[in-house]
Amino acid sequence: MPFITRDLLRKRSEHNESVLMTLEEISLHQQKLEKIELLDVYCRHLQILLLQDNLIEKMEGLSKLKELKYVNIGVNSISIVEGVRGCESLQKLDLTLNFVDIEDLEESIDNLAELPDFRELYMVGNPCTDWEYFKDYCVARLEHLGRIEGEDISKSWRLQAKQNLPDMEKKLVIAARKSIEKKVLED
Repeated sequence: MPFITRDLLRKRSEHNESVLMTLEEISLHQQKLEKIELLDVYCRHLQILLLQDNLIEKMEGLSKLKELKYVNIGVNSISIVEGVRGCESLQKLDLTLNFVDIEDLEESIDNLAELPDFRELYMVGNPCTDWEYFKDYCVARLEHLGRIEGEDISKSWRLQAKQNLPDMEKKLVIAARKSIEKKVLED
């Protein structure tokens, strides 16, 4: 299994003359990585992190990256949005084609809701997006969100979503329970 190492980071930071301490952007896509590690040690000033098409199962090792603005972690094996609460500059997250399911949606959105600059979310291809209220729920819960799945959020959409939030929260509990029951029966 390939790991994120100092050598890999240097190799992938050629555009910055392999200087890691001032590195603002790195592409680690298609490296068969299973874990996010060492970025907070070697690349404290990262703003853009591209990790798509790896084997990553857990969002970790990001919370100390205070300047991180954009993370693309699409086409991995993420099942819950976590480990981003310390990313106070995070504006955009792309989780396209991962495994965030309906029973983990509330906690995932809770973790994003604490980010003051968070503006843009992509989750196409995650099981939770099959829930008919997915977008409205995210719009209601993420106050600063300006785009979801590439769609601009209007003031009227946000107002309507916030008004419907109590009802959506009840429906989310039911949908999550059904999903868990289905998985138990399948096992």
